[in-house]
Amino acid sequence: MRNEIEAQADELLRHSQDYQLLRQIPGIGPINALTIIAEAGDLRRFAHRRQFLKFCRLDLSTQQSGQYRGQTRLFNSAMLGCALPCGSPDKSRIRQRENGFRHKFEGYIASDRDNPDLRRKAMTAITAKMARVVHAVVKGGSDFRPFVVEGRVPGGRTSVS
Repeated sequence: MRNEIEAQADELLRHSQDYQLLRQIPGIGPINALTIIAEAGDLRRFAHRRQFLKFCRLDLSTQQSGQYRGQTRLFNSAMLGCALPCGSPDKSRIRQRENGFRHKFEGYIASDRDNPDLRRKAMTAITAKMARVVHAVVKGGSDFRPFVVEGRVPGGRTSVS
């Protein structure tokens, strides 16, 4: 059934530039691309990536004051959450070998691979990274560049893609 849905999504959206751009991102197949387009609509309507992160409920700050701690939720839409790695049942973007998202995930959990809290935080960070990439690729109308070299930038700080 999944193969049929993927074939239908490919057939219906093969002429959509946004769909083609999303399909270049590692781990985003036809169903995930369709879900992102259906749930988020035109990503160009978000003037800045932070607006898209807020839409996905990935603005990772919580309102706090004294003993009060505001409620934190990750996703605006359960369907949109499934299209991003943290919400994905198989977390396929992290399991792929040649993948910048996997490299980032491994870097986050390197200090304690068996810590479930650290893994959860790493998955949330990767989800936010995926959302930023999705927004940038669609809004910019540019192809996904899979192997951005990270290195030193002027001023001594490390660049992070």
